[in-house]
Amino acid sequence: MDIDENENPNPNPNPNSTTTPSDTGVHIPPIEPTIQPLSTPILPPIAPIPRPLAPIPTVRAQNGDTVAKSDEEDDDSAPEYEISEESRLFREKQEKAKQDFLMKQKAKALAVPTNDKAVRSRLRRLGEPVTLFGEREMERRDRLRMLMAKLDSEGQLDKLMKVLEEEEASTNAVAMDDGGGGEDEGEAVQYPFYTEGSTALLKARYAIAKDSVVKAALRLDRARRKRDDPDEDMDAEINWALENAVSFGLDCSEIGDDRPLSGCSFSCDGKFLATCSLTGVAKIWSMPGVKIVSLLKGHTERATDVSFSQTNNQIATASADRTAKLWNIEGTLLNTYKGHLDRLARVAFHPSGNYLGTTSYDKTWRLWDTETGDELLLQEGHSRSVYGLAFHPDGSLAASCGLDALARVWDLRSGRSILSLEGHVKPVLGISFSPNGYHLATGGEDNTCRIWDLRKKKSLYTIPAHSNLISQIKFEPQEGYFLVTSSYDMTAKIWSSRDFKPVKVLSGHEAKVTSVDVTADGQSIATVSHDRTIKLWSSQNAEKDKATAMDFD
Repeated sequence: MDIDENENPNPNPNPNSTTTPSDTGVHIPPIEPTIQPLSTPILPPIAPIPRPLAPIPTVRAQNGDTVAKSDEEDDDSAPEYEISEESRLFREKQEKAKQDFLMKQKAKALAVPTNDKAVRSRLRRLGEPVTLFGEREMERRDRLRMLMAKLDSEGQLDKLMKVLEEEEASTNAVAMDDGGGGEDEGEAVQYPFYTEGSTALLKARYAIAKDSVVKAALRLDRARRKRDDPDEDMDAEINWALENAVSFGLDCSEIGDDRPLSGCSFSCDGKFLATCSLTGVAKIWSMPGVKIVSLLKGHTERATDVSFSQTNNQIATASADRTAKLWNIEGTLLNTYKGHLDRLARVAFHPSGNYLGTTSYDKTWRLWDTETGDELLLQEGHSRSVYGLAFHPDGSLAASCGLDALARVWDLRSGRSILSLEGHVKPVLGISFSPNGYHLATGGEDNTCRIWDLRKKKSLYTIPAHSNLISQIKFEPQEGYFLVTSSYDMTAKIWSSRDFKPVKVLSGHEAKVTSVDVTADGQSIATVSHDRTIKLWSSQNAEKDKATAMDFD
């Protein structure tokens, strides 16, 4: 019988044991042990073990009967966290602040009439007082705006829409009525969406336009001559100006007042310096000896700024008493400008010398006639307090900046806002036009100075100027070859207007530097500070040139 070599006739359950030839008479090769993979044994399913039920909680009623207590009743009886009275009041205060913020956001998006008669008419239709005691037109508009936002948030849109439909119907009826004589003073009327200006403002706009055209033509002719004249070397001229700026050094330091100083300004000829302080008093000093000439007393609150006219020796001061005042060099009060609803921040003369601009924390800036004292223009446009103001060298434009982190450029000839410059992330405090006519510098609480190109309508360069907020910016008035910034980091710095690189650091103050100004020839810089001192910085190169000229004489 043949036996297959692959078949084992005597299978051994033990794989490690071998069969000998003597047992079978047939030679069988040994089988190599192999490891079989273990397979998971299949176990029968385990029946779930029943879980004993928890005893139903019971409560004993008043009559002694036992009553079962449900799960819901058990959950309701769980202890609750008690909120303290202080925490509750804080939550209520937080919720109220949130609602007020949302209300103001809604109010900003609502269109409110600018005509005061229409504002009164809408208030009457809403069942509100037409006017409150001492309420001005701007305040009345704000009250109407908040009232409309409140109605919107409370879901009373039907009432608001009904009022608007009544106004529209009344306006259409008036338009169809040929006579129109029976219209009540407070009823809605057909009106343009702007505030009508006075005749004095119209005359001022004509005068500003006429004067600015002449100055702009002279500026452009001068720029063309410099460009086309082969003898003019602009780079050499700028280098000379910057070398003079590098040589600036401390020339004089004088105690200016008993309290911190807040502003300074040079006269047009550089012979006088005006300063103001938190005492409310402004002072006139002679240059270069820094000797006191006169005191300007009249403000009842701290003085916030002072400015010399560019055409004569008149001085304007601004104060927290909500007024601006005009003085002569002898300290005689010439005029007082009243109208702002909150403290003033800065004051600036128009290049013609006939108009004065003031900024205020009432979110407006205003233009005044220096001779008559009349308010020519009340300009809104900033959502928060307006702080800085500057006029274009031609007199055609004005630039304002404020705590809303915006700078705006206004056309004084038409009253339009022609540019809104966005880029700063914190309030903007200083602003200045370059003599070239197309550069504008701004600085603020974000510690940066931004250079704007008005031709391109965008930021040209951002200078990380200081380690603290920038309080004031001034271009060198003659050619604008450099600009100066003052800061709360106790320094003032000079920057090149060609590449905006640092030129010189003027350090010496022991407290915040609040203001800075440059003489018309660009040879002297004045800074004032909270350390109560006036510091005069002069170009040492200019002093050497004067000494050399005297030696030749």
